Amino acid sequence: MVVVVTVMSVEVTPEPQPDRPALAAVPALAAVPALKQARRLVVLGDSTAVGLGDPLPRRGGWRGVGPLVAAALGIEAGGYLNPAFAGARMRCVLTEQVPAAVAHRPDAALLVAGMNDTLRPDFDAARIAADLTGIIHRLRDSGTTVIPVRFHDHSKVFRLPSSLKRALSARVAELNAAIDEVVAREGVPCLDLDRLPGAYDLTVWSVDRLHPSELGHRLLADGFTALLAEAGFDVPEPVSLTCGGGVEPSAAGHAGWLVLKGIPWLWRRGREFLPYAAVIMWNSFRAR
Repeated sequence: MVVVVTVMSVEVTPEPQPDRPALAAVPALAAVPALKQARRLVVLGDSTAVGLGDPLPRRGGWRGVGPLVAAALGIEAGGYLNPAFAGARMRCVLTEQVPAAVAHRPDAALLVAGMNDTLRPDFDAARIAADLTGIIHRLRDSGTTVIPVRFHDHSKVFRLPSSLKRALSARVAELNAAIDEVVAREGVPCLDLDRLPGAYDLTVWSVDRLHPSELGHRLLADGFTALLAEAGFDVPEPVSLTCGGGVEPSAAGHAGWLVLKGIPWLWRRGREFLPYAAVIMWNSFRAR
């Protein structure tokens, strides 16, 4: 007997499946760059960079912004250098301080200079900008992160006749314009002293109202370390704004400073600055 089997093909149409979201690609974890460890620090500039206004007990001398920043970065004593000196101008920093700084091979350099230039009769904003550019290039070529400052309006701190106040404000504005131009062109961080909290409070200024007090130096150090942190440096010990470790100058110390240092300084700078101020006063008189 023959059995015939007929095979029928059946076409099966799959039922439509509900749309399922595509598997999202799992992004690769971005590598977090390691924080840079600052081993060497240099502070350049004038009497504020020296630390005037923040005296040390017993040993004498000054502490100021430099040692505070070095401590915040965890830099040992041999890694800190401060060739700054009172009265230094921007050209002094370039020609007299930068060579020692480059030899030190710092990871970071803080620069506080320019205010002395504003009080001199040969003030030249273009030359200051050229000197600042030279400072940045020479240090940056050795792998150093350079942080200059732009200045507050010191006429709001130091009491002056209105005409002298206008003259000093105009000079500081010219100085800041030169610094702003260089900072923007070179792409370096810059600490704006005008924006520091309490910049015009008398508590942040020493008795001479020319230099920061201990609190003022701590505010400077806090501002510098914030910019260093933004630049990728590790700041293991943030700067405290609680004063301590320094010494509060006595009334006798205040008087002695004013007689021996303050008044002679004002006399020297005043004689140099007055011709410029006289031009400001004359132009103001003509305008009125």
